[in-house]
Parts: sequence; structure tokens; C-alpha cells
Amino acid sequence: MRLVRLMTQYLRTSPINSNNHYLLKNYGRSMSTAGGGSVVGGKPTPLTVFSDEELAMKDSISKLSREKFAPLVKSMDENSKMSPDVVSACFENGLMNISVDPKYDGVGSTYFATILAIEELAKVDPSISVMVDVHNTLFCETLMVYGTEEQRQRYLPRCAVDLVGAFALSETDSGSDAFSLRTSARRDGDYFVINGSKCWITNSEQAGAFIVFANADFSAGYKGITAFLVDKDTPGLSLGKPENKLGIRASSTCPLIFENARVPANNIVGEYGKGYKIAIETLNEGRIGIGAQMLGLAQGAFEHSVRYTLERTAFKQKIFDFQGMQHQIADVATRIETARLLVYNAARLRESSLPYVKEAAMAKYHAGEVAVYTANKAIEWMGGVGFTKDYPVEKYLRDSKIGQIYEGTSNIQLNTIAKIIKSEMQQ
Repeated sequence: MRLVRLMTQYLRTSPINSNNHYLLKNYGRSMSTAGGGSVVGGKPTPLTVFSDEELAMKDSISKLSREKFAPLVKSMDENSKMSPDVVSACFENGLMNISVDPKYDGVGSTYFATILAIEELAKVDPSISVMVDVHNTLFCETLMVYGTEEQRQRYLPRCAVDLVGAFALSETDSGSDAFSLRTSARRDGDYFVINGSKCWITNSEQAGAFIVFANADFSAGYKGITAFLVDKDTPGLSLGKPENKLGIRASSTCPLIFENARVPANNIVGEYGKGYKIAIETLNEGRIGIGAQMLGLAQGAFEHSVRYTLERTAFKQKIFDFQGMQHQIADVATRIETARLLVYNAARLRESSLPYVKEAAMAKYHAGEVAVYTANKAIEWMGGVGFTKDYPVEKYLRDSKIGQIYEGTSNIQLNTIAKIIKSEMQQ
């Protein structure tokens, strides 16, 4: 009866049934994990079956994306600039602290809810999805797991209002080989002095704080790597020139330059010398978010192009009605659904505190491949108009390529999968 009362109360106050059409914060802890992959009434439920709360949340974000974000996407892409209105709307509607505990002013929802939000946003614009993904999974989640109570109190409430977070690991000579990083952190009393540079830093222009990885003891190798919270206004920290990218152009990507930047020792995240562990575990989890981005992108490209085939006439019939077209559409739909199952399964495993590293790598790898394939097919189905900027499918193709590159290339994912399979077979 308590569950029924909670459900009734939820549905009456749902953003879908009120004037607050988009507010994710209306869900909070009412977000149930009794959706797909759980057991209800003694029976397991499919991964793609959502709880009422999850469905309502998806609908709210979809509505926000279509009504508020979609009209801005083309200009943001052309100008390589995220609209401040988009950033503000993400904060106002609870998209920037989805799984953060309410005691830090978070929504207090689930990790799976974060993945659903990332997917929904990517259907309309992967750049917005990237911003929300990095802020939630690489910054807020890292502080929730590894930050001190003082750090959480200092940063997480601001992350719900106006502070965008970023994650600074990559360097020019240390991409997939992340632990060969050269940025240094030298102890000086109650401070560490950081020197070096980072590249490909997502959210760099919007960010008010960064989680920065630097080596505080090169003699210890990767065990000298330490994570630091660094405020954007720290003297000695500056941004380099924004990257002129093929895709996700509205997502800011700049180098970070450290020239004797003094950071308080109490800004160490986790333990001294344990930054490598934080990086590994955070990126393992982050791969699920990238999978969700690519899943949403593929679905968005698919829907745009299939609608076109239902409208375009050739040889006196809709081009959808040609069997050759139907077979291609069915094939792509199947590929997208397999990506969805992989992403959702990895997210459910992570949320259940079960081993998920192999599944996360599979989800990112496959979703990345499917996104590129789908976006390419979408242009083919639309023909000449798909090749123009009058339609969004060419942008989906440009945006899709990054899914095979960042947070571990497709080949790195295959390495991870194979390594775990070998370990499993040798047990």
C-alpha cells in the first residue's frame, strides 16, 4: 500500500501533469530502480521496461530538448559555442546533479537515470549531452565517491546551481597511455605547485572547477599520480585556444596550461598517490555514459531519416516501401537495439555494484560503431538533402566519430574486453 500511495502521489505531482514540465528535481528519490533488469512480483523485467518515474523523466527531458534546445542546435554548431541559455536550463531543470545526494542539494536519483538523461539529450544534440555527461559522471560522481566531506560541501551544492565541472587527465603525449602524463605537482608547505598542460578538456570554457591529475612523485611511477581539485580562477591556470573540431562543436574543448599554479593540499581528491585508481575507475564508469551518448545520437539520426523515407516519393511510392530500404532500416534498428541493451545492462550492473568493466567497454565500443554506421546510413537514405546543412543528419555523422575516440578508443575497448575474457577463461 505504501508503494501505491507513493506512486499516486508521484503521478499527481509529476512534471508531465504540472506546469513544471521539465524539472528533473521533481523526481528525486522517488526514482525507482524497479524498472528493467529488476525483479517485480517474482518475475524479472526486461532491460527496456522502465518504471513510471523513469518514463516520466525521459518524457520531460525529451520535451525540454525538443522545445528549448533544438532551435539553438544549428547556431551553436556553426559558432562552436554552447548557448548560456542551454547551460542555465540544464541547471534549472536538475540535469546537473542527477545522482548527487539531496544533502548536497542534488536530485538524489539513480545512476541509471543519469544514463537515460544523457541518451535523451543526445537525440537532439550530442554536444549538450557531452556537457551533462562529463559534469555528472566524471566530476560530481568522482567527488561523491572519493571527495572528502569538506570538498563535497564546498563544491556539490554549487554544482546544482551554476558550477560546471570538468575532468583533466589527457595530455599531448598521454592519451590512451594516460599514466605517462608529465604534469607535475611539487609539494610546497600546505600547497602543491602544478606545472604542465592538459589537452582535449571537455567543458573547459564553462567549467568553474577541474579535477586535475598530476604526478607528485615521478620516482614512484604511476603511483605518484594524484588528483586535485583546481578552481578555474587559480593564479597560474589558463585556457589555451579552443579546438576547431569536426563534431560536437558546441562542446567546449580547450587545453589547460599550468604555470606554477598553487593548489591547497586539502584539495587532493582521494588519497595522495592514488590518482591512477580514481582515473581508472572513473573512466570505466564514464564509458557507459559515452555509450549512452552514442546510443542517443544513433536514435536521433535514425528517427530523422526514417521520417523522411515515409514522406519522400520516388517511382510513385514512398521510398520506405521499397523492400531494399525496409531491410536496411530493419537492420539499423536491430543494431541500435543491441547497443541499447548493452548500455542499459552495463548501467544496471554498475548501479547494482556488480562487476561491469567488460560490459561497459562492450557498450562503449558497440554504441560507438553503431552511431557512425547509423549516421552514415541516415545520409544515404536521405540522398542529396542529407548531405546539406538544411537537415541535421550530416551533423549527426560529424558528431558520431568522437564516440570511437574519446574516453578510450574502440581498439582500447577491444583490448579491455579481450583481457577480461582471458582472465575469465583462466579461472
